Amino acid sequence: MLAEIITIGDEILIGQIIDSNSAWMAQQLNAIGVRIKQISSVSDDRGHIFSALKEASGRADLILITGGLGPTKDDITKTTLAEYFGVGMKRDQQTLDNVANIFERYNRPLLEVNIRQADVPENCEVLFNKNGTAPGMWFQVDGKVFVSMPGVPFEMMYLMEDLVIPKLKETFDLPKIIHQTILTAGEGESFLAERIADIEDQLPPEIKLAYLPKLGVVRLRLSAYGEDENQLKKALAIQTKKITKRLGDTIVATEDIPLEKAILLLMSKNKQTLSLAESCTGGYLAHLFTSLPGASSVFLGGAVSYSYEMKERMLGVNPDTLWETGAVSEETVREMAEGALRTFSSDYAVAVTGIAGPDGGTPEKPVGTVWIAVANQEKTLAKRYVFGNKRIQNIERTATRAMIDLLQLLRESK
Repeated sequence: MLAEIITIGDEILIGQIIDSNSAWMAQQLNAIGVRIKQISSVSDDRGHIFSALKEASGRADLILITGGLGPTKDDITKTTLAEYFGVGMKRDQQTLDNVANIFERYNRPLLEVNIRQADVPENCEVLFNKNGTAPGMWFQVDGKVFVSMPGVPFEMMYLMEDLVIPKLKETFDLPKIIHQTILTAGEGESFLAERIADIEDQLPPEIKLAYLPKLGVVRLRLSAYGEDENQLKKALAIQTKKITKRLGDTIVATEDIPLEKAILLLMSKNKQTLSLAESCTGGYLAHLFTSLPGASSVFLGGAVSYSYEMKERMLGVNPDTLWETGAVSEETVREMAEGALRTFSSDYAVAVTGIAGPDGGTPEKPVGTVWIAVANQEKTLAKRYVFGNKRIQNIERTATRAMIDLLQLLRESK
């Protein structure tokens, strides 16, 4: 089954909000064997919505629509759907009772504009929205299914999980789609592709391989399509084993997780602790780790030591080192890492210092120059990197490279 997702709203097109709904919906649909043909965003305009519906119905079997179901005049999705299907409107009593209860609960007057939230196209099956006033709507016309839902993410998610996904499973005989993700780090996608070219060429027809690169890491996603779930899992396991054996130490994990989570899992398993000394990343590394549940079992703390003074006071960096070699130097980053080990009494420490840009560079130390050190009680390893001249990318690249270096030290020390 092929699906198309249409998000409606001027706020998406002008960049006022990010369309997170489509990505989440695509994940849920893919998990039940529905393949996404296209994702589109259109404005709050009758003609644009009308055209999007017509074009989508020519490409897909299932059309999912979010947005434009509010009580204000710019929300025209319901009336446009009624016009598209050539039907009138009806008032749904269950939705009206829900709207009335919500306004009574908050002691607010029920206006006519709120009452009209219960009006829906005559040919739809109402999907009761227990988390808001706008109902979802299911249309089944000429072999196509159209589902309209609110654009508010948590309302859409509950409708998808509680009603839409179960109804799709009941209504259609859906194939199985199973994914296996292999997380690699430290090697580019072209080099990885070259190393496993023969394995990729010999993949069975029901399995496809995709490369998903992102600043320092590449996810390899194997996808298997078919009817027999057990057979698909066995086939994926065979191919996963071949690839992981071939790629060796570039493999970080055989599940779809970020690099920071793979490191936390490894250190937690080995009962190891971590501290950070950050300068040019400004706490970004700490943010990556602490955004994950269970981080406290590994991460003890960190110092964002931006100035010379803070490097001296927080981490014990020698003033002579700073003034003789500068903040962006091998000597300084080594003392930062070793200072973090002492200050936080951790098993491992990571330190970063550099010139994130866009200014501050010199001929000897251009913008993008970064020193990274990883340390434990036995040794400290420091490396120099030169990235680009984009500040945000330099911060992200530095954090990723620091985690890769930490992972290498963890493996060496095991």
